[in-house]
Amino acid sequence: MSNSNKIYSFFIAGIIQGSKQGTKIYDQSYRDNIKTFLKDEFIGSDVFCPFENHRNSISYDDKKAEEVFLMHLDKVRESHALIVFLPEASLGTGIEMWEAHHSGRIIITISPMDTNWIIRILSDRIFPDIESFKRYVKSGDFKKILDEKYEKV
Repeated sequence: MSNSNKIYSFFIAGIIQGSKQGTKIYDQSYRDNIKTFLKDEFIGSDVFCPFENHRNSISYDDKKAEEVFLMHLDKVRESHALIVFLPEASLGTGIEMWEAHHSGRIIITISPMDTNWIIRILSDRIFPDIESFKRYVKSGDFKKILDEKYEKV
């Protein structure tokens, strides 16, 4: 049986606060960009963005922050692939990558930090920018590795 029409689930991980002080966060527009072209290429698939429903997460108390983060880690472990955007280091994203790795998920990282040990060790593929990842997705090569990995699922 062919997997050519398999529905996949993706988790968009990436920098939110990084090393910024106080309540400042990074521009999150990369999430919509990635989500849009994944949905265009993988019609019917689930693309989960943790920031989408938690835009004010920076103001959560510790209990709520832990609840949401643990829920997101469950979602990472359930997803077929983790799509990571890291222009700079991010503690939460590093943990999400670790969980995805230990769950046997595909990890695609978009980052100029291709010499960083964690990025090198945990990523299945590393792209320097969103445009190069987009070309990879549009080429069909990403679908091929998903189909091969999840052929028997």
